[in-house]
Amino acid sequence: MTSDDPGQPSDPTADQEYARPPGVDDSFAPHDSEPLYSPPPPTVSPEERAEFGRPAGTDAEFAPLPGERIPPAHRVASPPVSAGLAREYGRPRGADAFDPEPGSRIDPRGREPESPWWKPDARRDPWRDPRSPFWLGRPAVFAGGRPAQLTPDEDAEQEEEVPAPAEEESAAAPVKVVRGRFGLSALLLALVVALVAGALGGGAGYWIANRAHGALHNGDVKLAKTGTPANRPPGSIADLVKRVAPAVVSIDIHTGQEDGAGAGVVIDKHGYILTNNHIVELVAGDPTATMFVTFSDMTRVPARIVGRDPKTDLAVIKVDQAKLTVASLGDSDKLAVGDPVLAIGSPLGLRGTVTQGIVSGLERPIAETDDPNGAVLDAIQTDAPINPGNSGGALIDASGAVIGINTANINMAGGNATAGLGFAIPINQARPIAETLIHGGKVVHASIGLQTRSSMASVRLGAFVNQVSPEGPADQAGLKAGDVITMVDSTLIDSSDRLTVVVQRHKPGDTVKVRYYRGNKESDVTVSLGSD
Repeated sequence: MTSDDPGQPSDPTADQEYARPPGVDDSFAPHDSEPLYSPPPPTVSPEERAEFGRPAGTDAEFAPLPGERIPPAHRVASPPVSAGLAREYGRPRGADAFDPEPGSRIDPRGREPESPWWKPDARRDPWRDPRSPFWLGRPAVFAGGRPAQLTPDEDAEQEEEVPAPAEEESAAAPVKVVRGRFGLSALLLALVVALVAGALGGGAGYWIANRAHGALHNGDVKLAKTGTPANRPPGSIADLVKRVAPAVVSIDIHTGQEDGAGAGVVIDKHGYILTNNHIVELVAGDPTATMFVTFSDMTRVPARIVGRDPKTDLAVIKVDQAKLTVASLGDSDKLAVGDPVLAIGSPLGLRGTVTQGIVSGLERPIAETDDPNGAVLDAIQTDAPINPGNSGGALIDASGAVIGINTANINMAGGNATAGLGFAIPINQARPIAETLIHGGKVVHASIGLQTRSSMASVRLGAFVNQVSPEGPADQAGLKAGDVITMVDSTLIDSSDRLTVVVQRHKPGDTVKVRYYRGNKESDVTVSLGSD
């Protein structure tokens, strides 16, 4: 730390603290008479000169060479400094100018500036050398001590004339600068205004709240009530549901590894219930599994399997329950596309759910799975929503008669169910199978003795014969692999599933006429159906 007076000796303690180590020569610091060091010009390759050099045909200099000073004519004049900036950021009053003239040097014997980071030999530091040949701006040099402090009287002045900087004396006149402070009276006024505003706001809020309370609540209000009951004439949807819903039950399956749910229809007063095979097949293969039936009045009883028919996806179960409501079974052969229908079941476990639609199509050949031996239905198509849990429930017509057993909906790629595409097994196909199972017999289906796939690659739609069972009905009739079956009796065959359901409509031993193509030749043959 140096003294403020340049004539006073420096502090010995500071000199020792910032002195050079013993044996270090300080001859490297240049004296005023020594020439400035200029590094040798860099070596520039022809490629670099061609890429970064001056344009062809000019010798003008774009930058000073090392050690060369910028001519005054090329210096950029600084823009005038406003009076406000000069007052706020200029030198303290009474301080000498510290900007050096171009090409001049700072007197090293000048007054030592007060700075906590300055040291006695700072001028010998190459990073702080004020004799640098290039000027990037005004140097960060303290002008002889701390800024002068204003007296209270001077600081309280409301207006003060601040002369323009020396560079602007010819272009700017003295500027009036307004200065002031936030007085006590203004503070008190602001406080009073805040208190009054708070009081007014609170009062207004209280008044609005009380008024709103009175407008929103009134203990004398009584809502009107009509005495006209809803009109539910006989044959209305509500009337049909009231009559049929008690005959539709929910079925719950519980196994050690998997649970299942569905619906069923009571078809006999002795407790026989018609449902889908895919609902109860879990119980058939697991002796520890349990099956319960829940009626519309929430009565819950155990059930047992009577018989199953996987090829038509039908099954019959039995409960020991008295006073059952038995469903009326209709005639599905009398249905027409467009007839209104209702689907009753337990979709997603919601018992007694009713959905409405129409008959969208008849005699739809639908394969429930990709398994060649799986069930293929000759189904009724409906747009009444059918979801998981509806399976086994009733599809009823406008008279309340059961005309189908809900069984499936089509799933698109990814497992997403389509909207408005549901299917049911016609009751005229389900009735004889249910009777056979209740009588204790085994359901036997007709068979043609072929394995086919749909023929979709040519102009002829039909059932393409992949394989003929040896000594089977088709083999005995002369059909061979590669034939395309296009008609059975008077029914057109447009797919493999259509052939399956047409054959299933017959009984073993029935004779059918089959039309087929072998190459481009059309032929007819008579086939005596066998059994599966």
